[in-house]
Amino acid sequence: MVLLRNITLLFCLFWSHQVFPQRSSDDKREKALEDVGDVLQIALPALAGLSTVYLKDKKGLWQFTKSLGSAVAVTYILKYTINKPRPEQATDGHAFPSGHTTVAFSGASFLQRRYGWAYGAPAYGLAAFVAYSRLEGQNDRHDVWDVLGGAAVGIGTTYLFTTPYQKEHYELTFSSGNDIYLIGFKIKF
Repeated sequence: MVLLRNITLLFCLFWSHQVFPQRSSDDKREKALEDVGDVLQIALPALAGLSTVYLKDKKGLWQFTKSLGSAVAVTYILKYTINKPRPEQATDGHAFPSGHTTVAFSGASFLQRRYGWAYGAPAYGLAAFVAYSRLEGQNDRHDVWDVLGGAAVGIGTTYLFTTPYQKEHYELTFSSGNDIYLIGFKIKF
């Protein structure tokens, strides 16, 4: 798990370093922000999905699939239903909610909900960076309401479908003494 997290962070640092030497100062910064946000919005759910595979957590993989799939579906239904224009007045509309933010927060909230805050806190930090990249990247594609809506959809669908991970679901104990033998069985739900 730590290895996957470190690989993701190294990839993001490498990617952002490759973007910097291309443009003037402001353009370069905005392009770098947007590019790193693009990578992280894929890396976070990929890390969440790979975590379930690494831990052989089939139940978690199914929960992640349901939460991410429903987050994407809800996002696109809202985008086309609301059809909010983008801040720079692009004609495509569909600004609310931010899809990048939805996907990033879906991955981050899954890691937190399923495996705890030790994994969730850094993931939420990276997801917040994705949201920031949507606000400050090239052409200012979203406003605060768009990224808050995306975060709410990503976190909300995760909490609908995901339960905390329990590695040991049962415990069997045995003890003896003075010709007495006891067998204990405990199940965790």
